[in-house]
Amino acid sequence: MQKIPMLDLSEQYNNLREDMLRVVDEVMGSSKFILSDNVKKLEEDIAKYSNTNHGIGVANGSDAIHIALQASGVGPGDEVITTPFTFFATGGAIVRTGAKPVYVDIDPATFNIDPAKIEEAITENTKAIIPVHLYGQMADMEAIMKIANKHNLVVIEDAAQAIGARINGKAVGELGTAATYSFFPTKNLGAYGDGGMIVSNNDEVAELCKVIRVHGSKPKYFHHVLGYNSRLDELQAAILNVKFPYLDSWSEKRREHAAVYTKLLNQKLEGSVKTPVEIDGRYHVFHQYTIRVEKRDELQKFLAENGVSTMVYYPLPLHMQPVFKELGYQEGDIPEAEKAAREALSLPMFPELKVEQQEYVVEMIAKFFK
Repeated sequence: MQKIPMLDLSEQYNNLREDMLRVVDEVMGSSKFILSDNVKKLEEDIAKYSNTNHGIGVANGSDAIHIALQASGVGPGDEVITTPFTFFATGGAIVRTGAKPVYVDIDPATFNIDPAKIEEAITENTKAIIPVHLYGQMADMEAIMKIANKHNLVVIEDAAQAIGARINGKAVGELGTAATYSFFPTKNLGAYGDGGMIVSNNDEVAELCKVIRVHGSKPKYFHHVLGYNSRLDELQAAILNVKFPYLDSWSEKRREHAAVYTKLLNQKLEGSVKTPVEIDGRYHVFHQYTIRVEKRDELQKFLAENGVSTMVYYPLPLHMQPVFKELGYQEGDIPEAEKAAREALSLPMFPELKVEQQEYVVEMIAKFFK
């Protein structure tokens, strides 16, 4: 029996170890630990990579969404339309601004928010839309921006899983008011701890994000807005600066692995498994390779017994989470998201994954269905 991890960062570290140890030593020796040269370099590089003018490093991806919303003027009494099929941070950030999350259904093919469902959810209180670029593929930003422009709405792209993704040549962050990244260790560009960033072409929003991340002070010790202590750590930025030049090649590796999975699954499973769909004009960076299968929980248990690690992202949609019960949603209200929560299963995916490992994963899936 083989043992296939969901993610293995050890080979990546071994390949970069010399540079990692060097930059850690440089930061330690510099005695500059907060918002210094490494953070500035990463902010500039990620902003340029996103075809935006501003990058603002913050403590984590959750703070990035919260700060971007606040800097965009979202607050008490406002409504923010988003998808319930996402990590908790998306909904949590909305509530922490004092606004109300309004959940709409997903496109079952991509798992992303369905633009056709957005307009009917708009009210006089709607202030913003948060599309989540789930699993590494961008939501239909062109359709979303048409709706947003028509109704004068803010658009914050939750791109925690989608750094490097594109839609018709446009980058994450290029179309919306702002976009947010997470550098959690498991992400395509991951730190060795928490980290996040906001990118934006909106000068006012970007400047306010910078102020909010340092307790709302400008100049220092003078506070005109209520902010937080949410700064990207210099040490994490140094680590990310080592990794960043490899990001595109890692994304290509992920895409190659996705193609192998899809070919093997379609050959051996003959429709028992739904493989991911990459929409024309979109560049999918495959943060996760997520299949849909009716006997998902049984399959996951079988794979675990045969050495294959898998993950369920996400087993309970946000509109059904106990903490949001006062919003009044009932089971059945958002059917496609609820169905995805029962069927989605993510297979091992990382740049260093071997074809033999993928063959074993598919072999075990086929064995389960036999």
